[in-house]
Amino acid sequence: MNDLAGTATITDKICLRAALAARLASLPRPLVFTNGVFDVLHRGHVLYLAQARALGASLLVALNNDASARRLGKGPDRPLNNEADRAVVIAALGSTNLVTWFEEDTPLELIAQIKPDILVKGGDYDMTKLAETRVVESYGGRALALPFVDGYSTTALLKRARQPG
Repeated sequence: MNDLAGTATITDKICLRAALAARLASLPRPLVFTNGVFDVLHRGHVLYLAQARALGASLLVALNNDASARRLGKGPDRPLNNEADRAVVIAALGSTNLVTWFEEDTPLELIAQIKPDILVKGGDYDMTKLAETRVVESYGGRALALPFVDGYSTTALLKRARQPG
């Protein structure tokens, strides 16, 4: 058996921003959109993405590119995994239909461009304070926060891993 079986399917889910409009046109609606760094994939991420996907017919995950992720101030060595590697990991999930990147600090411009039906963020966000919420609601879309999965955080995981003994 070929060790790379399924790789084409996974990488087919990864889309450069320039080709996004054409790729999105072929996806069933409603389209759910979420974003993040997703640096070290853990149970909280997987459950969150599965819940997000269940809200619609397709899920687009937009990743902070490496420069954008570094500007979030999570630490000088973050992200641990580069943007291409993070995209492959997210694309490998059954819940994900398409993966792209954004270079800005927030995905506001990308959201305005693609007009997802549903914007989803983790429960640690106050949706009423996000400019992204106002954009999505301006064209009739919905914005909601999913409950945060307690005990799962890449930052906390790395802190535990770096503790001696």
